[in-house]
Amino acid sequence: MAIRLIAIDVDGTLLNPKREITLRVQEIIRRVNRRGVAIILATGRPFIGIQRYLKELELNRDGQYCITNNGALVQNAVNGESLLEVLLTFNDYLYCERLSRVLGVHFQAFSKTEMFTSNKDISKYTIREAWMTGIPLRYCDVSNMDSNLMFPKLMMIDSSECLDSAVASLPAEVFKRFNIMKSAPCYLEILNKQVNKGLSLSFLAKKMGLTRNEVMAIGDQENDLAMLEYAGTSVAMGNGIDVVKETAKFVTNSNQEDGVARAIEKFLAT
Repeated sequence: MAIRLIAIDVDGTLLNPKREITLRVQEIIRRVNRRGVAIILATGRPFIGIQRYLKELELNRDGQYCITNNGALVQNAVNGESLLEVLLTFNDYLYCERLSRVLGVHFQAFSKTEMFTSNKDISKYTIREAWMTGIPLRYCDVSNMDSNLMFPKLMMIDSSECLDSAVASLPAEVFKRFNIMKSAPCYLEILNKQVNKGLSLSFLAKKMGLTRNEVMAIGDQENDLAMLEYAGTSVAMGNGIDVVKETAKFVTNSNQEDGVARAIEKFLAT
């Protein structure tokens, strides 16, 4: 069955190590999209963090969609209007913020338009995230947070060694209550239990009248596993972690070597 939808992770997949989309990758994506193949950017980033890439790929048009915040939001690629939202509550925020302090790791929370930290010693990883995505960063003590806020995702962030130690100490309740996954060695994502990229990709495929056999997914990290398991054609990046390569049906080149373009060329006549 022909591939009619391609879901592509952003960091470590679409973007090379300089956080750029190479010309070859741009050209292939634009070409197959013009032929009617839907291209979905499926990312842990907020919408603001992918707008420049949607524009570069000419995907900021009516009828184009994106998956953000690791699947918590499915959005219109033109204006960010939500088609699907599965969010965390303020009580979830309070629980995870308190837990991060017990575990000794930094913490950040995302609304749909801002990133918050309650750490006075703001983590360099939080600053890097704000710089990389362009999302406004606000320091806000827990006591001053708006209790009406809902959150696409929460994160514990720190050095890989510190974060690995914290993950090993997480109580069993956390895994029952939330979907927990790493998106990078220094990033632990905390999501609603009903959220992952695979569920959101399934939602979009059904909306578009497609079966999973008409869907291709490309990724490199743990947060991509669900969409790779869903897609009929699953591709791991050459720079991906081992479990991603073991899960995917195929492995392409790295993000330094136009891996996305090579994957699309392999499965679609371009």
